[in-house]
Amino acid sequence: MLIKRWFRSLVNRAVALVVGGIIISALLVTVAGSQLSRSELEQQARNQVETIADLVAGELDSKLALRLETLNHVAGSFTMSAQALDSRARLLVRRQIALRHMFDGVYLMDEKGRVLAESPEAFHQTGLDISGREYFKQVSSTLAPVISEPYRSNYQDKPAIMLAAPVFDHHQHFIGMIGGAILLDGDNFMAEFINLKIGKTGNLRLITRTGVTVAHGGRGEVMTPVRVANPVLLDAMQGFEGTVQTSNRAGEPVIMSVQQLSQAPWFVAAAWPAREAYAPITRTIDAFIWMLLAAILLIGPLAFWRFRRLMAPLRVLGDQIRERHLGMRSEPVDVSGGTEIRQVAEIFNTVMDEREEVLISLAEREAFFRSLTQSAPIGIVQTDVLGRIEFANPAFEAIIGIPSEELTQTYLASRVQEADRETAVAGWKEAIRKESIFRSRIRLATRDSGRLVWADVMTAAIQTPEKALGTITVVRDISHELEVEEALRDEQQRADTILGVLQEGVLMVDTSGVIRYANDAAGRFLGTEGECILRNFFQLITIETKDGALTREHFLAGEDLDNLYVTLRNHGGECFDIDLTMLHIRRGREDERLVFVLRDDSDRRREEERLSWEATHDSLTQLLNRRAFNASLMQCLGDSARQTVSSVLMLIDLDHFKPVNDAGGHLLGDDLLRRLAELFRDSVRQSDTVARLGGDEFGIILPACGLARAESLAEKIRAAVEALRIEQDGRSFGVTTCIGLTELSPEDKGPREAMARADEGCYIAKSQGRNAVVVVPSPPAR
Repeated sequence: MLIKRWFRSLVNRAVALVVGGIIISALLVTVAGSQLSRSELEQQARNQVETIADLVAGELDSKLALRLETLNHVAGSFTMSAQALDSRARLLVRRQIALRHMFDGVYLMDEKGRVLAESPEAFHQTGLDISGREYFKQVSSTLAPVISEPYRSNYQDKPAIMLAAPVFDHHQHFIGMIGGAILLDGDNFMAEFINLKIGKTGNLRLITRTGVTVAHGGRGEVMTPVRVANPVLLDAMQGFEGTVQTSNRAGEPVIMSVQQLSQAPWFVAAAWPAREAYAPITRTIDAFIWMLLAAILLIGPLAFWRFRRLMAPLRVLGDQIRERHLGMRSEPVDVSGGTEIRQVAEIFNTVMDEREEVLISLAEREAFFRSLTQSAPIGIVQTDVLGRIEFANPAFEAIIGIPSEELTQTYLASRVQEADRETAVAGWKEAIRKESIFRSRIRLATRDSGRLVWADVMTAAIQTPEKALGTITVVRDISHELEVEEALRDEQQRADTILGVLQEGVLMVDTSGVIRYANDAAGRFLGTEGECILRNFFQLITIETKDGALTREHFLAGEDLDNLYVTLRNHGGECFDIDLTMLHIRRGREDERLVFVLRDDSDRRREEERLSWEATHDSLTQLLNRRAFNASLMQCLGDSARQTVSSVLMLIDLDHFKPVNDAGGHLLGDDLLRRLAELFRDSVRQSDTVARLGGDEFGIILPACGLARAESLAEKIRAAVEALRIEQDGRSFGVTTCIGLTELSPEDKGPREAMARADEGCYIAKSQGRNAVVVVPSPPAR
């Protein structure tokens, strides 16, 4: 209450306005300045964090690459027999002075995973079997250098990583591996980088993409899982690189930069708390707030004194107006002061003069009003401020069936049906209070108590400058109109019910594309769940045919469409095969409409795709059949003249397949064919063509492959088929292959010639004892 009373004074309001203006201006300047400063400071902080993460990741990559390269070089110098490696292992390890400086431990293992020698020998790992270690499995299977995931070593269960390279004999057979271990909690090059600080509390982390912490510069954690609540680290495990703002474990915002390593599936995460990064701007804002408070304390009292002096004449004017209104003063008001105060005094004097003229003319206007309303075709009722009827014209008498004599001095509210009376009275009072117009539909009681009249009622207040005199109400009988509207609503409801149960989407749009009607099925196609009215149809969806997309202009300018097969893609990414019908309504007129009927055509199209797939594929192996293979071969022959690298045709004939069928049964034979088909698919490129030509015969087309590469691939396939075995009832079943290869030549007139050469290769392989690859050269160019 004290605050409200204080604000009743214009002086206090003006002072509050000045102070408020100062505060708002200062706040705007502060916010704008802080935003600009914060944006620049944030960018600098992001750049700093990103630079540190990039430098650390680069250095770690360099260190790891140097150690892996050195290991690989040393492994290459151990070319000897397995027996020699076993006997000379300790001497070989002792000679690797460079490796001992690079790694915390150096180990030489044989091909079975037994540690032959180590350095330092104090670790006591010699003789241990490490064949179960993941890094040994990777090296022995890939025959390539690897950097392992973090693991718990056999030496005091310390966390470590292993860099390992394979060792081969003179025949390039794998005879063992040499590895260098780096302890994650040791004093080595990784500790130098991880212990770097960003600012005072920022830190670095080294994490694997599988979510294991290699090193943590802040908490010193090693081999702990990454908390899954951090979305940036989760994205980094999927390969993300970049700098973003996220939050730490305590929920505080931090700037984090992620850089992926190229030598190992790890990444560096550099984090700097935003509170520390943005500390300079916080100190600047605090200083500005103190300066603002000092300015308010100085300007506030000065403004209060000045405004009181300016508003003093206004208090004198108020006293004179009160005296004039009470009749204590007959002469016009007259005060000194500012222009605005003098103008208020002049206006008041003018209003008082006009008031007398208004009162005189009011009686004349009332007489004119009564004569005018006598012949009006709609009901007109005048009431006083209490709602009592003072005048009712003949039209209103006819509406309710009561003469004017009986209506006079009765309350208009008594003529309103009881259920609507409270709403009508509240609306009339509001119209008088706010000097507004109240409009509503209410029911009026007639002389016939069993009949009610629906009326459209509009009420306005009769006002003078000093007070309200009553109301004027216009009444129009709308009973018949409502009956017509009810009938139309029933028809609309029936139409909506019919359209609502249809499976087809039905919608109507105007010429600009705005949806005016849509049933539930249309909402499913549009992906809007029924919330599509007044949205633009052509912005919600894309309609495409085989000739291109159809736009709004296509539909407006074109003719009606019937059963047009199109693809509809909505804004949610859903795609439908549609049978489209479109009709023009009131074409060429301002209220032209387009009606679209959308029928889901997916089942028919899927059936066509299924039949097309079955016509070109083998049902057992899911490979292409002979017809599709011949078509692909024809296309490849046509392209051979333009290729700089030759294409190759490979025919594969299975050896001893009939005994498998006879001994193991046809189900076993079918299973073997399916596994062979999967083997052929996995062995070639996606651009190559693999087909089952019939029975136990397969074909592969290798576009732009080259004969040497194709021959190597054929040997790989032959060896893989020979190694493939199926066990059944204690027996092992398998087959071998005869493979014929030939280059596709521009001289080939058709598939028959190339197929004959490749088939000839298969026959030669069979005659040579089977399980072989034979290359049949193409005829020389003429």
